[in-house]
Amino acid sequence: MKVDHSFFEEVSARSGQDLSRCFHCMCCSGGCPVAHGMDYLPNQILRMIQLGMRQEVLESRAIWLCIGCYACVTECPNRVHIPYMMDALREIALHEQVRIGEPDIWAFHREFLKQVGKRGRIYELEFMARYKLATGNLFQDAVMGMKMFRLGRLELLPSSVKHKEIMKKIREACDE
Repeated sequence: MKVDHSFFEEVSARSGQDLSRCFHCMCCSGGCPVAHGMDYLPNQILRMIQLGMRQEVLESRAIWLCIGCYACVTECPNRVHIPYMMDALREIALHEQVRIGEPDIWAFHREFLKQVGKRGRIYELEFMARYKLATGNLFQDAVMGMKMFRLGRLELLPSSVKHKEIMKKIREACDE
């Protein structure tokens, strides 16, 4: 079997990581707080990239479940930055319009970016309402939402950051 290394090179370049430094010690997976929900562990995703398994990686749930907490980076003896790799994989998946492995997380991400674009920060009530409408899970977290409201953790009225034009410039720079 001949391995196509172009996917490996693309992910390495987009993430700014030398993914060949990984020797598959599995420390990243052992330290990952969301590994239990992934279809492939972080070290498996990296190995699949090395083997050129483009479609399987881009359609996996794992790339959408990574929360970017950096636990894997602190555990890695070679400091391979898995969150950067996962970000690059999500970018590629969106660009290629592959089937999103975890559509609810994509809906969350999309709504989060809309909120930040609109106000420079999140207005939790609107954010959660729009997210719940997008996913159809309208009442799944209603009890927790009411508790947060009672504890004063949810603002009734939205607020915006000062100097939204700076936020707009940052967003535009990221889109380039």
